[in-house]
Amino acid sequence: MAAIIDCVAVQILILPVFIALRVGLEFVADAIRHGKTGEIAMMQNTVLLFIGYAIYEVVLESSASQATLGKRIFDLKVTNLDGNRISLARALGRHFAKYISSVMLLIGFIVAGFSARKQALHDMIARTLVQRT
Repeated sequence: MAAIIDCVAVQILILPVFIALRVGLEFVADAIRHGKTGEIAMMQNTVLLFIGYAIYEVVLESSASQATLGKRIFDLKVTNLDGNRISLARALGRHFAKYISSVMLLIGFIVAGFSARKQALHDMIARTLVQRT
């Protein structure tokens, strides 16, 4: 649930950027009659979403709150293995390790249900824990 809330929050936060890019692409489309601006817009939106979500997650999980909006709602925080706040670099590594957790039918996330410390694969890679506050 926390991840769904975070996804919605990121979509809302970067919506103005999407709109600005769309307006810019429409202007380009008028100038280039036979261009592929639809595909360009889709690629830009996808790239912005990935970048926006990475910034959102990395900054918030390495902040004093140690949690994204979704995690805060469920009284969760991300810590290192000693229970301390994680660095920006560790948060970035954790974010990109989630792609590894997602690869084979989300098995990297399912692992959390079976590990002693309830760590998903990306938490094991980044040496982090998600704990109740």
